[in-house]
Amino acid sequence: MFDTMNLTKAFASLCAGLLVLLLGGWAAEGLYGIDHHGDDHVRGYVVLEDEGMDDVAVADAVVEVAFADVYAAADPAAGERLWRQCSACHALEPGQNGVGPYLHGIVDRPKHSAEGYNYSDALLSQDGAWTPENISAFIENPRGYAPGTAMAYNGMREIEDRANLIAYLATFQ
Repeated sequence: MFDTMNLTKAFASLCAGLLVLLLGGWAAEGLYGIDHHGDDHVRGYVVLEDEGMDDVAVADAVVEVAFADVYAAADPAAGERLWRQCSACHALEPGQNGVGPYLHGIVDRPKHSAEGYNYSDALLSQDGAWTPENISAFIENPRGYAPGTAMAYNGMREIEDRANLIAYLATFQ
């Protein structure tokens, strides 16, 4: 088992492994290493400034679209598909409250006016009507719009989805 030939093979394997590591390190340093030409050189990348950089920053800016413009082009048929998320807690039949109030006639209806529904204090403190803009702000971030609301929905982030859903709800007046 421990004859000279086996010891020679083991030593040769160890040397070959070390040679691979040394050559791999040398190749990696050649490909990815940074040359050192004295102590006054700084490692890193040089960023060239261009006077047109302001144009790039302006081009990368996010353009906000007014909700009214998106709502004007909304598709109620696409909103029907989104309604499935809401139908777990809300109904479209007048007077049929579930976990949430019924949403029949919600667009432009006064807030906290669904008959027979016990609203949270957060929504009872809200004044005005459920305009499309108010509904959009509420379903985008319910806890941000009415802190303390009982609505356990995380929100609908896409403005087009909110507009389509509200357009669908507006068909039930």
